[in-house]
Amino acid sequence: MKTILLLGASRGIGFELANQYIADGWRVIATARSDADLTRLKALGAQTLRLDVANPTSNSGLSWQLDGEKIDLVVYVAGAMDRNNASTPPTRDSFDAVMHTNVMGAMQIIPQIVPMVHETKGVIACISSVMGSMQNTTSGNAVLYRVSKAALNMVVRCTQAEQPNVTVLAIHPGWVQTDMGGSAAPLTPEQSASSLRQTLNSILEQRDPKHRGAFLNHDGQILPW
Repeated sequence: MKTILLLGASRGIGFELANQYIADGWRVIATARSDADLTRLKALGAQTLRLDVANPTSNSGLSWQLDGEKIDLVVYVAGAMDRNNASTPPTRDSFDAVMHTNVMGAMQIIPQIVPMVHETKGVIACISSVMGSMQNTTSGNAVLYRVSKAALNMVVRCTQAEQPNVTVLAIHPGWVQTDMGGSAAPLTPEQSASSLRQTLNSILEQRDPKHRGAFLNHDGQILPW
């Protein structure tokens, strides 16, 4: 039985990934912050861990909670949004909320779990966004979110440079009907999670060096940095 660790699985894409991987026979370890969210994940059949990726104290305890684990696939799903455009300076609170969740959490957590993924020569996937693509940027909306995802992409590249036996990648889930994406988005969480799952499972099976440090769409197509 393969094991997946979902970091930030309380709702939206993360919750749906937990649901689909459990249905597919995987062992799912899923993190959330609140009792209610942990209870919902347990009801699916997931093993749960309490984690707040924006809190360094919470992050520091993850490795001992996972002591002895061998993990095939890790997906860093946790994310926060700020919709202000580039002409509006961010407040310190908004900057901290977005950057701590989208970037700092990944930087604190990934080094702890790399040894567990190294054991299986597995995959670490960070849910990024096409909005973090510098080449494709033609708008200044949600500038702080864009900056955070561009920074997360660099975390992926730097981690991959130091971990030749693990595949580390950034992946765009599409525009999805979540609290963050809104009701106008073309993809449901179920559709996004299904596409992500097919792509990530294929990458895990192939173990092709071309996927190391890649920036991909949910369907596996390469995205420009």
